[in-house]
Amino acid sequence: MRRLLVTLLVLAAVAAAIGLYLIRPDPLPDDALAGLVGDAARGERMFWAAGCSSCHAAAEAKDDAKLVLTGGQRFPSPFGTFVAPNISNDPDHGIGGWSDLDLANAMLRGVSPHGTHYYPVFPYVSYAGAELQDVVDLRAFLATLPADPTPSASHEVGFPFSIRLGLGGWKLLFGGDGSPVVTGDLTEEETRGRYLAEVLGHCGECHTPRNALGAMERGRWLAGGPVPAGKGSFPNITPAKLDWSEADIVEYLTSGFTPDYDSAGGHMALVVQNTAKLPQEDRAAIAAYLKKVPPAE
Repeated sequence: MRRLLVTLLVLAAVAAAIGLYLIRPDPLPDDALAGLVGDAARGERMFWAAGCSSCHAAAEAKDDAKLVLTGGQRFPSPFGTFVAPNISNDPDHGIGGWSDLDLANAMLRGVSPHGTHYYPVFPYVSYAGAELQDVVDLRAFLATLPADPTPSASHEVGFPFSIRLGLGGWKLLFGGDGSPVVTGDLTEEETRGRYLAEVLGHCGECHTPRNALGAMERGRWLAGGPVPAGKGSFPNITPAKLDWSEADIVEYLTSGFTPDYDSAGGHMALVVQNTAKLPQEDRAAIAAYLKKVPPAE
């Protein structure tokens, strides 16, 4: 009996060790960015495509204040309320002390410079498909923005979701590997649109329904779903519901006006402020991509 007990304890310890290994933070290799040099001018385009200011600027920020990434916006969900952190150039309370690799690990792997998991409210599941050069360029642009000393507020997340180590298990089940959702024979423009919409623009994070554990249901890509805060819903933007022409979509991403003379509201108004700063060909690429998304009711 004693031998059996010792054997079971050993097996349990081995299983625990394997489990901890599997759910550990998994950063990029130290040499992942070797030879890459950031271009701040190109990084500005990445900044608007990725929508950084929509979440990380102060809630009521306008004009140049949208470039002060002080954080503080609150995002309620069934798992708790998440608060956008300060990602300004402040070395103590922002990301002024981050390296290019730190940003790449955060965006592509959901791992902090301290080696802990980020919550997937930060859309690293989508960003996992980002080109490393784009991340380096984005870091170069972020370094040109103002520093703000406002400390980041803590998330308001209760047990068991407050145990970040458990996020490693979530990542094993649902973490992004960078593979595209819409596949097939795409034109160069449609492929560019897929990258902008699926990866940098992370459209699926709002417009795709989620399962009970908060993971996107990729089989119902962009089919819409309830707002995590519990009020309202995100619209279905697949061809099953979105019957706008490509020109209509481009106009909406430029001015926020719909073909019915309505206008973008809520957080989507902030998204349009970002897409309006992209080159016309990028908005056209997104429109072309949306026409290739499989219809989903």
